[in-house]
Amino acid sequence: MFTAISPGALGLHVASVDEAIKIARKTGFEGVEVSIHEIADRIDREGVAAVRALFEESGIRPAGWGMPVDFRGDDAHFQEGLAMLPRLAKAGQSIGCTRTMTWILPCSDTMPYDEHRAFLIGRFAPIARILGDFDCRFGLEFIGPKTLRESQKYPFIYKMEDMLALGEDIGPNVGLLLDSWHLFTSGGSPNDLLKVDQKRIVYVHVNDAPEGLTMDQYVDFERGLPGATGVIPIGDFLRALHAIGYDGPVVPEPFGGPASWAADAMRAIWKQAGL
Repeated sequence: MFTAISPGALGLHVASVDEAIKIARKTGFEGVEVSIHEIADRIDREGVAAVRALFEESGIRPAGWGMPVDFRGDDAHFQEGLAMLPRLAKAGQSIGCTRTMTWILPCSDTMPYDEHRAFLIGRFAPIARILGDFDCRFGLEFIGPKTLRESQKYPFIYKMEDMLALGEDIGPNVGLLLDSWHLFTSGGSPNDLLKVDQKRIVYVHVNDAPEGLTMDQYVDFERGLPGATGVIPIGDFLRALHAIGYDGPVVPEPFGGPASWAADAMRAIWKQAGL
C-alpha cells in the first residue's frame, strides 16, 4: 500500500499534474491521482517518455484516475465517451497508471433495484472490456449512509458484498473502490475485508466519522480526516488490507482540509496500524 493524494478530495483546485506532484512531494504523499485527459493530451504533445519522466524524476507515483465515461446519461452521450476510452486507457497503461474508479448511488428515483442493476451491467460491461484491453482495472464504490440511500424512491446496492457481486457479473477486471466511511456506515467491519481477494480491491479511500451520532444519522459529506475521532477503526481497516496483500493507493477523502494536515493524518494512521 502507498499513500496518495486526490486534490479534489481535499478541496484543492490544481491547474496541472505538475502542481499536484509538487503538493504531493511537499506534504509527503507517495502518489497522486491524475486527470487521464491531461495525461493523454500531454503524451500526444510531449511523448510517453516525457510524461513518465515527470513521475520518475519526482519520485511520485501515478495512483489512478476517475472514470471518464459518463455512464449515467443518454445512450448517445455514453457512446461518445466509450469511443474515447481506448485512447485514455492506453495513456494510463503507458505510464503504469491502470486503476480507474467511480461511485454508484445507493438509490434511484426512476429505476427499481433489478432494472438499476441491469442498466449498470449494460453500461459497465463494454467499459470493462475496453479497460481490459489495456490491463486496466475498474473500481466501483458502494455508498453507505442511510440518510442518502433513503433519499430516493428505490433502494440500491450499499453493501460491499453486493457491489463485489455486481463487479463479478460485469467482468474479471472489475472490483471495489473501497472507502472506510462507506464500509462503516453500511454496517460492515474491517474483518469483512479478510474474506476478499485483494485483486478485487482496486482503490481505497480513508476518512473518519463525527462523534456522537447514531448509525442512522451520518450524512455523507460530513466527515473528518482519517483517525481524527477514532469512530472508524482505521487501524484495523489498514491492517486487514495489509493482511490480504492489497498493494494499491490509499487516499484520504475528508472533503476538505489542507493537504499538509491530510499527510500528517496518513502518517499517524500508518503508525497506528503498525505499518
